[in-house]
Amino acid sequence: MVLNAMGYDEGDGKIMFEKSTNKICFSPPRDPLLPRKVEAFQKLTKKLGGILFLSRYRSTSVHLLGGCNASSDPSQGVCNSVGQVFDPKAAAGVHPGLYVCDGSLIPCSVGVNPCLTIAAVAEHVSRHLVKDVIEYKNKKGIDDVAKTVDKNLKSTQRSMVVIKETMKGYIGGMPCTAYLKMKMNSQNLQGFDYTNSVMEDSHSLLRGKVGGCVVFTAIDKDTLHVIDGDVDLCQVDSRTPYTQYMRYRILLAASSGLRYILEGKKIMNPFLFALYAWRETTTLHVTFKNVSGNGLRDEVTNLTGELKLSVIELLKSLMTLEGNRRINFACLLTQSVLRTYILQIPRRGHNDCDLPDSYHKHYPSSSVHEIKAEDGRIICCRQWKFGQTPRRLKGEKQLNPVLLLNGYSIESYWLPTEPNDLVRTLLEEGHETWLLQSRLHPLNPADNFTIEDIGRYDIPAAIGKILELHGHNIKVHIVAHCAGGLAIHIALMGGHISATHIASLSCTNSSMFFKLNALATFKMWLPLVPVSMAILGKNNILPLLETSETSFRHHLLRCIARFIPRYERCTCNECEVLSGVFGNAFWHQNISPTVHHWIYRENTTRLPMAGFPHLRKICNSGFIVDSHGNNSYLIHPERMKLSTLYISGGRSLLVTPETSFLANKYMKMHQPGFRHERVVVDGFGHSDLLIGEESDKKVFPHILSHIRLAEQGKNGVISSGEKYSKESLAWEDDFYSASRGFGSSWYSQRIVVLLMLLWVVIMLISLFL
Repeated sequence: MVLNAMGYDEGDGKIMFEKSTNKICFSPPRDPLLPRKVEAFQKLTKKLGGILFLSRYRSTSVHLLGGCNASSDPSQGVCNSVGQVFDPKAAAGVHPGLYVCDGSLIPCSVGVNPCLTIAAVAEHVSRHLVKDVIEYKNKKGIDDVAKTVDKNLKSTQRSMVVIKETMKGYIGGMPCTAYLKMKMNSQNLQGFDYTNSVMEDSHSLLRGKVGGCVVFTAIDKDTLHVIDGDVDLCQVDSRTPYTQYMRYRILLAASSGLRYILEGKKIMNPFLFALYAWRETTTLHVTFKNVSGNGLRDEVTNLTGELKLSVIELLKSLMTLEGNRRINFACLLTQSVLRTYILQIPRRGHNDCDLPDSYHKHYPSSSVHEIKAEDGRIICCRQWKFGQTPRRLKGEKQLNPVLLLNGYSIESYWLPTEPNDLVRTLLEEGHETWLLQSRLHPLNPADNFTIEDIGRYDIPAAIGKILELHGHNIKVHIVAHCAGGLAIHIALMGGHISATHIASLSCTNSSMFFKLNALATFKMWLPLVPVSMAILGKNNILPLLETSETSFRHHLLRCIARFIPRYERCTCNECEVLSGVFGNAFWHQNISPTVHHWIYRENTTRLPMAGFPHLRKICNSGFIVDSHGNNSYLIHPERMKLSTLYISGGRSLLVTPETSFLANKYMKMHQPGFRHERVVVDGFGHSDLLIGEESDKKVFPHILSHIRLAEQGKNGVISSGEKYSKESLAWEDDFYSASRGFGSSWYSQRIVVLLMLLWVVIMLISLFL
């Protein structure tokens, strides 16, 4: 029988090596309880009628601890508090890279099974071990690169430039500081391959590797060290040939073993005499991703924010430039900035993009209905019928049809070049889909009309045709964009159609309100529209294609439109003319080259200008008015008894998010018994909400969800406990009213107005001279 007694010893045992005899001597620790333990064993043995046998008169252990005790002093132990082995002869006092991380560190008995204690000690040591390894590798990598470069300098006279940047800001609302050291023209550029095929390679001296660290205590209390990273200070996307990007991609490692990816870009856009040059060249728009340690695909979190370079830090960066080619580097960087902001020379263009094979992909067949409106005008409606799909099982209720209303001239829903436009998406959902080609559509333009005519005649005629085919008990879902949204509100609030026939209403960048940003507001305030109409004369349809036969009046107006400032420039002449008339309809970065080509070369070939005088009155008023400028519609909120969804782009180009905010607030106050939603999608401008490459992922789900809830009958009266409080709505503020995009803050608006006035003066002087 084995008898075991557990207890503590003094922990003063010693293991010594005797050099004279080459033997290891062991002095066991003193155990004050040993005599009492032996006495207790003797009593038990006597009761059991046995004989007590002791191998040695001392305590032993089944969980051996100690041997490399942790201590604050080399004379009292082998390791320090983080497991590093002491070396009194070394400058740092420890053997670099030599750690002890097991039970040997524990200097005495813990009295219980030490499994968890050893695990805790090992975790504590490994945390510092990983941190030390990362710092060592980072330093070693930098030293190796420096040695390699020094060697090459002597042999081949090739060098690199070292620049330091310290940027501070907020990511996901949490403070973050990046201390980066960039080695330009580095010989090892085998890191991340994040460049897209549409990107143009920049000079090798403007590309390099990134080192340093990031302090982001909200994510990890320890410093995040850069273990790999690339930077390109002059990168161009063929979709935005006038815009220069400074792109960063950095792999970070924490002492806990987690890894992160920080991606960022500085967007340098030549707008209004380099108005935003300082802000753009010193602001890094970043995305921070947390990935697993096994690979770079299992993303856990995704935060966005901005890091900014202050004036002082910029001066420090310039003063601490290293390398014998730093003058060449400064000249190249200055040259690229001047080319972007001052000379405004495009580096590439849409013609450099190869159209994929899916450009002429088969599109679902449709039928075209010619409809005579009440005023005698012939309009068209394109109808797509859904087939037998897995979603439409036998006995399941047939879904209501959807009517799509385009904006001013540009097609937003029917995109034959794209695999996931809204028409295809609705058909897959099981909805019969109708597209109204009204009198402002480029395929069916009219010489004389107003936005009010579309709401009074075209939309009622289209809905009447749908009811004629399906019966008057059916309801129609409406999805409208821009001018189409203005027209549907005119139709409803003017009493031209009844809300009882509408299942739901979804509007993108439009509502009964129409709030523009600073540049668009100033353009509408100037007499550009009356002057344009005077130039056109009786023929109010402007041909956009360069190959079209045009009169002198049309040619003159197109030339004037090209000189009007806009946020993004394009190498496509048709795009330049249309953006000069309207302003940019989308961020080019958000749309594919195939969509751009199809819109401007095959779809929007003519621009009917007759609706602009009425549109100008709506823009200057900020809400829908009749063709005479009178408020004839907002006074009838009782006619809007339906559920609504208003969607805005968070990076506004024309219409600001205030448009959807005011509309949503108006509906909640006047129709509290219905469901009203409002969504702002970051990163989108105007039409790219519907024609963007990622619209099917970020925008369409909101529209489909709104339609599904209406189909389920969840757009009716809300319970009394959930009704909107008018008092709280009156005090409600818009989160997106802060500066987002161009010209949205009070400071930017004043500068935009002043620079636009300067531009007008310059143009007038040039005309007279």
